[in-house]
Amino acid sequence: MVEVSSQTLDLEALRSFVAVARLGSLAAAAEQRHRTVSALSMQIKRLETRLEARLLVRGARGMTLTASGEALLGEARELLRHHDGLVARISGRGLSGRVSFGMPEDYASRLVGRLLPDFLARHPDVVLEAVTATSGELARRLERGQLSLVVALDRPHRLSGGEPLWRTSPVWAGARDLALAPEAPLPLALHPVDCPYRQLGIEALEAGGRPWHAVFTSTSIHALETAVEAGLAVSILERDRLTPAMRELGEAEGLPRLADCQAELHYGRGVNAASWPAVEALGEMIKARLGQRS
Repeated sequence: MVEVSSQTLDLEALRSFVAVARLGSLAAAAEQRHRTVSALSMQIKRLETRLEARLLVRGARGMTLTASGEALLGEARELLRHHDGLVARISGRGLSGRVSFGMPEDYASRLVGRLLPDFLARHPDVVLEAVTATSGELARRLERGQLSLVVALDRPHRLSGGEPLWRTSPVWAGARDLALAPEAPLPLALHPVDCPYRQLGIEALEAGGRPWHAVFTSTSIHALETAVEAGLAVSILERDRLTPAMRELGEAEGLPRLADCQAELHYGRGVNAASWPAVEALGEMIKARLGQRS
């Protein structure tokens, strides 16, 4: 007979703990885990008893992690990933479920080029739906439960609880031979409302008293880049998107400095239990590939 150590942790209790930490609510976690609130609460209490530490406290905004809970969360996620990966490899069954992933078009090439194909190669039974939109639109879709996870910038619609990935480096971009008249309104090529860079640029110009007008508006980053290269207008792009036909503009052209943004990973609160392992697996791959890049 195999003796089970008294220090063995209940994996299902760990799953419930991770769900409460992510959703911030016992009721929401119980619904996702297909358990009653009392059953899930008992799992958490037994886990706290086994670890001899308080992991969660109830506050005005729901359940929040204690210092011990914060320390456990990352370890618990890692343990569950290793466990589920082991089961999948030995049983021959990989992850399944449905994952709806949203990202800004500006970064789609980094994600679609290799990361998403690699994810599907590892998990061929997962149904993946990927969409591009402005960060503001992605935030609203996530809050409406239409997306499982998103990569979005922290403006203009700020979401709470995101995991930081990288800082952006926006610059004013103009055609290589563009000449600007300091007294004339600045001609801009912009994304529609809900674009973080549109907000950054307009805020900077208005703070500096520089007049502007929108010459070209498009949801397509490639269309904006074409407008810049043709000398039609100035736009705000990531520095690494500047092409040989463009140049970075700045104080010499009377343009104010642009603030940067934080790219963050956010998970949806309406992900069902069957799909959550696949959603988390994609999130971990995104963090491993793109997190804290320069």
